[in-house]
Amino acid sequence: MVVVVDVLRAFTTTAYAFERGALEILMVSTTDEAFALKHQYPELLLMGEVNAFPIEGFDLPNSPSVIDTQDLRGKRLVMRSTAGTQGVVGAAHADELYVGSLSVAQATATSISALNPQAVTFINTGVRPNGGGEEDIACSNYIASLLLAQPMELGVIDQQVRASGAAARFTGSDESDLPASDLEYATRVDQFSFAMKVTRKKNNLVLSVVH
Repeated sequence: MVVVVDVLRAFTTTAYAFERGALEILMVSTTDEAFALKHQYPELLLMGEVNAFPIEGFDLPNSPSVIDTQDLRGKRLVMRSTAGTQGVVGAAHADELYVGSLSVAQATATSISALNPQAVTFINTGVRPNGGGEEDIACSNYIASLLLAQPMELGVIDQQVRASGAAARFTGSDESDLPASDLEYATRVDQFSFAMKVTRKKNNLVLSVVH
């Protein structure tokens, strides 16, 4: 059992995409893979970023505040991100593979508990050799605390996320690539009652909701 965590912003964004009606989201590592899928299936919408900035030719950015304004009912998406989708691709061998953010933490813990795994491994995608990823560590610790029935205080989690190095980048207006509103979305804990799980379909890594 593996949980790939990306609070800022990939798996906060995917949570809002599902809330806005998306059917499924294909996870890819590169922009070329995304464009190839779009060529094969023109109805797909491409969503993502490279180093936090929107990708030319993509339909949507990796931004929960932007996604929350979209009507995605019945849509299938492809996502490429610098951290989150890389973690998914790297963990594709897992027997059970979830993605996590604070938006779906309780639902993720509930879904995992129902499977009664022997062990749960968290991959905090924001962590780099020189540090970082405090926001993802906080989320992982929160999900783990729920699994252990010893929930952390939400105020502590909020403080840890807002004090993270990644959070410091999100100070712009809603029209910027790093809007402060995205940080607000990312710190909304347990917004949704679904978890998000990755399965393999026709050699694609497909993210969908689990209730």
